[in-house]
Amino acid sequence: MLERESIRRITLDLTGIRSVVGTAGEIKAAEKIHEFFKSLNYYTNHPDYLTLSNLKEDTLGRKNVIVLLKGEKGSSKNAVILTGHIDTVGVEDYGNIKEDATDPIKLQELLKDKELDEDTARDLASGGWTFGRGILDMKAGVAAQMALMKKLSESIDRLDGNIVFVAVPDEEGNSGGMLSAVDDLIRLAEKHNLEYIAAVNTDYMSPRFPGDDKKYIYIGTVGKILPCFYVYGKETHVGQAFEGLDANLLAAEIMSEVDLAFDLCDVVESEVTLPPISLSLRDLKSEYSVQTVNETYLYFNYSTHNIQPDEVLAKLKAKAEEAFKNVLDKVNDKHRSYCRAAGIPFKELPWSVQVLTFEELYSAVKAEVGVSIDESLKHLKEKLLKEKPDDRIYSLEIVRELRRHWSNKNPAVILYFAPPYYPHNYVRGESKNERRLLAAVNEAVAHVSAEYPYRFEVKKFYPYISDLSYCSVPRESRAINALVSNLPGWNEIYSLPIESIQKLDVPVVNIGPYGKDAHKFTERVNVPYSFEVMPKILEKTVRLLLDR
Repeated sequence: MLERESIRRITLDLTGIRSVVGTAGEIKAAEKIHEFFKSLNYYTNHPDYLTLSNLKEDTLGRKNVIVLLKGEKGSSKNAVILTGHIDTVGVEDYGNIKEDATDPIKLQELLKDKELDEDTARDLASGGWTFGRGILDMKAGVAAQMALMKKLSESIDRLDGNIVFVAVPDEEGNSGGMLSAVDDLIRLAEKHNLEYIAAVNTDYMSPRFPGDDKKYIYIGTVGKILPCFYVYGKETHVGQAFEGLDANLLAAEIMSEVDLAFDLCDVVESEVTLPPISLSLRDLKSEYSVQTVNETYLYFNYSTHNIQPDEVLAKLKAKAEEAFKNVLDKVNDKHRSYCRAAGIPFKELPWSVQVLTFEELYSAVKAEVGVSIDESLKHLKEKLLKEKPDDRIYSLEIVRELRRHWSNKNPAVILYFAPPYYPHNYVRGESKNERRLLAAVNEAVAHVSAEYPYRFEVKKFYPYISDLSYCSVPRESRAINALVSNLPGWNEIYSLPIESIQKLDVPVVNIGPYGKDAHKFTERVNVPYSFEVMPKILEKTVRLLLDR
């Protein structure tokens, strides 16, 4: 079994490198890991199995560390992927001790002078926890993988099968590391005749609610999609309020219908995603005036377990239509009451419900103006690419430009997607590799639980967005087409290596260290579980996967 002190030492070394996402520290972390493997006897003999691979089109020059371990006991093609990210979020939340945020030993002392909540203070005093930025998310997990690779390389003649370790940057940003690694993994498999059977991540695991003492293993991972609504109303003077339709009012009704709506949760095998939650709502009026707002947009974080992009579109289009109808009914009712009180004639609003997807809007405009719309969009895109706006704004401006060319100027809602997209990975047990992974994890957990007094639970979906999403992608053309056709800027500002991900197509599991407060200045990892118990589950799972 893996040595607890060795894993602790590697963890502290990695944590000591300030590898905040989007900085040169990510390169330093990759180089540190590369040096670790380069020092091992196995890679002295097989230097070509150890690679620092440049991220595609990365202005920072960041790198993935890709390490191959080829078993010599037999001739199995089977290969398990071990993956983890080496970047962290920033350290500003540490305030006046931020310079020591990545020095766990010094930080431990400095935190004693801070006002902490009861749970954190108790953990700090216990001596069983180690604090530091990135130590939980996720350098302790990467350290366990590195220690396992070292151990297995020292008895390579007893390993039947192969392991590929991939350490990636940018997980906290745009997953550029993993998206580059997918192509590298496919090339490696073709070169060495490997067949990937599973991917194992060691990202963090935390209590699910106060007082929760269970330790979780997650087979599969949640997905995420970013649906957006562009709302176009009908402007009017505030002194003639009922002669227009306030885009803010319509956006607010969409918010009411969608935000935290339980019926939009994706429930699979008694596990439920968090409901959609808004990430932005703002109008597009650039100045103060007494003209009402006629453009607004909003977008949501939408988590998935099983639902595909085309189904998300259908559900949200129905929600927007209901919201539109509600607003028309409410405004008519209020106008009727106002007219009655003012002693003037009442006339119903002249508009009807109008909700289109981006694809439907594009088709309508193209039918009206022909290829000229493509020229207009091309010029706009060239301008936007020079300005480099946020990806969400880029997408919005494409939608706005399309709407300007549409002859229909009545109020409307346009539904579309914006980056990023994280496919879910649902391990049903239908394929041979899925059954192999389910059996290996359950056996490994049972084996370790007989030795340690922890309560374990194997669940279906890792609940936090992770790079595991890019180990598979929907194969149904309807799902992919719905995504691509309704994401403005696809292959311009954003794309996925869909063909390579479909070739990779492996089930996934997250076996993580246990800790608390990821992304908070009280981030900490539990020493006994994370440096001793979790590594045993990891090792047992990998061995069982390759033995089956």
